[in-house]
Amino acid sequence: MKQASSFQTDYQSNTQTMNQLLRIDESFDVIGREILIGRRKATLYFIDGFAKDDIMEKIMEYFMKIDEKKESEIHSAADFSALMVPYVESDLITSFAEAVTAVLSGAIALVVEGFSQCILIDARTYPARGVTEPEDDRVLRGSHDGFVETLVFNTALIRRRIRDPQLTMDIAQIGEKSKTDVVVCYLKDKANPKMLKAIKERLSKIEVNTLTMGQESLAECLVKPQWWNPFPRIRYTERPDAASASVMEGSILIITDNSPSVMIFPTSIFDFVQDANDFYFPPLVGSYLRIVRMVVFLLTLFLTPVWYLLIQNPGWIPSWLDFIKVTEPNSVPILAQLLIVELVIDGLKLASLNTPSVLSNSFSVVGALILGDFAVKAHWFVPEVVLYMAFVAIAGFTQPSFELGYALKFFRVILLVLTALFNLWGFIGGIVLLLVVLCCTRTLDGRRYLHPLIPFHGKELLSLLIRRPIKQSKN
Repeated sequence: MKQASSFQTDYQSNTQTMNQLLRIDESFDVIGREILIGRRKATLYFIDGFAKDDIMEKIMEYFMKIDEKKESEIHSAADFSALMVPYVESDLITSFAEAVTAVLSGAIALVVEGFSQCILIDARTYPARGVTEPEDDRVLRGSHDGFVETLVFNTALIRRRIRDPQLTMDIAQIGEKSKTDVVVCYLKDKANPKMLKAIKERLSKIEVNTLTMGQESLAECLVKPQWWNPFPRIRYTERPDAASASVMEGSILIITDNSPSVMIFPTSIFDFVQDANDFYFPPLVGSYLRIVRMVVFLLTLFLTPVWYLLIQNPGWIPSWLDFIKVTEPNSVPILAQLLIVELVIDGLKLASLNTPSVLSNSFSVVGALILGDFAVKAHWFVPEVVLYMAFVAIAGFTQPSFELGYALKFFRVILLVLTALFNLWGFIGGIVLLLVVLCCTRTLDGRRYLHPLIPFHGKELLSLLIRRPIKQSKN
């Protein structure tokens, strides 16, 4: 017998269908609680662990006190919801599919005898950690709260900072099986309509069973992956103040349930030069920090390739830079040393992820002392290689984007290899290749990745490089 797609007035048929769809008998945490409300039979469907116990107790207590006199005033499901459900967040639905999805999302479905509609009570609560300071985006000054894995908490953190009715939160569900909640957050009067339309269209066209890796899976669906281009076109942040500031500048956020960070659109290469901490200091200090970040950004990319180029051509080294020359004996070619250390640093990063926190100090000693000092003493590496690669490894953390860090790493290795093969022309060719990739990369709204440098907009570029006082800001 074919199941009905919508609720009917037949209570027995409704409960049987819900029991089958939710597989009540096969899952211990899916609860179907039969109760009596006045003279009407009713069944509460919910997930154990999602429903708030104190609210459930209050609702049950209220239902048990309903008498026949009060029940006589009820003529429809709408009347029942308005007069009998002692909770603010309630709704009426007619579809079994909507009811099942709502229950699996944490809501309570109430099926009442004689009604062709189901009453949803949104008394859900999710297991959640506190909104503590994120590990990746450390705070020098300012608020020490951070995004968590619970969607409603994250939207509330943004609402707390932007009390503007133009702040819009559009919700959608992605994934045939996971039904992951995804929110598009923006200021209606500042967001780019073209980009907003493009994001919503791409979200609506996503056809996947589940977002296995949360927002990263969503990012691959939104932004067409280019295996040859490692530069990130999405920024991530775990800081509510940084996300709110981006919204005020006209950016669009995508907040994914179960993910402790939000995605920021659009993103260009110069957006990584900025940091929320810059605005917690006077303009002079904030501008200085941006300049330092930009200089370190360039050194991370060019330090080792330029040094290797000069080592290949000792005659180019002026007398006041004689100290960069390699004077100690070595058994391994310089290029091989640089590439080996690149791999070793990544290996240490991966190992640190699985190192218990109580052993982190010991791990640092082993990595720095044994692998660094002893490798030099054994004449595997020259001290200059260890020094420069240590600087490069540390400098990569001046900006929080892991994707950008590895993009710089890949092009640094390409520059080293091309320089080793073709000397100066290889170095120049590597820079040209880098510029071509950057120029060919576009943001989600179609702008160039090097905007506002290409095309040139002096005022916008200056505002990215120099921290302006708040009074001079348009926002």
